[in-house]
Amino acid sequence: MSRVTVEVQRLPHGNGLPLPDYATDDSAGLDLLAALDADLVLAPGGRALVPTGLAIALPPGYEAQVRPRSGLALKHGITVLNAPGTVDADYRGEVGVILANLGAAPFTVSRGMRIAQLVVAPVTHLAWQEVDELPDSHRGMGGFGSTGTGGD
Repeated sequence: MSRVTVEVQRLPHGNGLPLPDYATDDSAGLDLLAALDADLVLAPGGRALVPTGLAIALPPGYEAQVRPRSGLALKHGITVLNAPGTVDADYRGEVGVILANLGAAPFTVSRGMRIAQLVVAPVTHLAWQEVDELPDSHRGMGGFGSTGTGGD
């Protein structure tokens, strides 16, 4: 497992909260915490931008993905609305998490609550090569729901 150094700035409303950390040695994501001044109640069907109190400077060639936490999703229907949200290497603003309540009951987000995961990954840029025809493949033009059905 490789490590990449990422500069982090703690914003004033993030003071007193620990920096995101990995829950276990083999965790892929760091837990992001809510940097709220007061509890936030998400009504069923509601959404809100939750601050983390952190700004980061990723090195060129990397991105950070903001992903839902499985426990919040399973137990309460709480997810990251634009999952995965992308933090680009040249972004210097606060990392925010768009939480959505897909559950049936209101959900309270409190200061310091683990609200999402942050996964840092290398970025590959593509180079388009325009062609008149694409090469054949077994799947061909089979689209949504076409794989694994035996009907090709």
